[in-house]
Amino acid sequence: MASRGIATPAGKESSFEPSLWGDFFLTYEPQTLQRTDEWMRERTEKLKEDVRRLFKSCNGTGERMLLVDVLQHLGIDHHFDEQIDSAVSEILGSEFSSSSLHEVSLRFRLLREHGHWVSPDVFNKFKGKDGSFNKETTNDPRGLLSLYNAAHLLVHDEPALEEAIAFTRQHLQSMRGRLMSPLAEQVKRALQLPLPRTYVRVEAVCYISEYEEEEGHNPILLELAKLDFNLLQRLHLKELKAMTEWWKELSGFIGLSYVRDRLVECYLWALVPHCEESFALPRIIFAKANVLLTVMDDTYDMHATIEECRQLHEAVQSGKEGAKSLK
Repeated sequence: MASRGIATPAGKESSFEPSLWGDFFLTYEPQTLQRTDEWMRERTEKLKEDVRRLFKSCNGTGERMLLVDVLQHLGIDHHFDEQIDSAVSEILGSEFSSSSLHEVSLRFRLLREHGHWVSPDVFNKFKGKDGSFNKETTNDPRGLLSLYNAAHLLVHDEPALEEAIAFTRQHLQSMRGRLMSPLAEQVKRALQLPLPRTYVRVEAVCYISEYEEEEGHNPILLELAKLDFNLLQRLHLKELKAMTEWWKELSGFIGLSYVRDRLVECYLWALVPHCEESFALPRIIFAKANVLLTVMDDTYDMHATIEECRQLHEAVQSGKEGAKSLK
């Protein structure tokens, strides 16, 4: 940070790689779709009502679990928070005695994802007297995948789930070449990054095409997922354009050539936890805050002298004290 009366060391231009994106989002126009945004929004509202009716028509715990799971995979569960909360409560309180590894694992994962404690002992029914999983489970790739994803919701000191991860990973890797699509793609993706740790938007774009291949898929859910993805993508592109304009104006004003241009990365950090339209404002605030933190970080680490760092620190601290006095 250049300051009056203090010499800035020579050769302090940025040593970082330039942004890969540059001004891309300033001029980028998304692909023209056959339908207008207004039509897609109206159609989305109609489909959301249809999905709400699906919740009411669910017959038993199994159907409720499958519906919630598909909605989460497709990335449209944020439209049905109330219905999903009610469904999860019913899943938690209902009698459940399934002998399906997939169903038991799915119930375990859904309940833990929504903050309910479930003991790993529910998987004991699939183990022999020696504590290892029965051989029959190795012939159930869908069940193994479900258990693998569920076990990654383990907390500290749960060796049973650690063993489940090791067991399922070994057998899923060994059978990858024999699996049919779309299960093969789902297993490959999970082995790289388990479902509880993946990014919602990435999982959605992958699963939309896979769900379309599944026998008995629900066309209502599929259409809603595609419309919602396209609408959100267009919103995110508009936000990136506005953010790029803001950064160009700001960086031109402050004239700090040593600072990294990592605008897109900062926006993505804000996008990952909350991609929904309702989080647009906090998403922009968080992204801009990250950009400004990058400016400060590069100033301290890459450019300023020790004396300049002290002056900047004092300026920041005085600002904090001033903020406190306003309360």
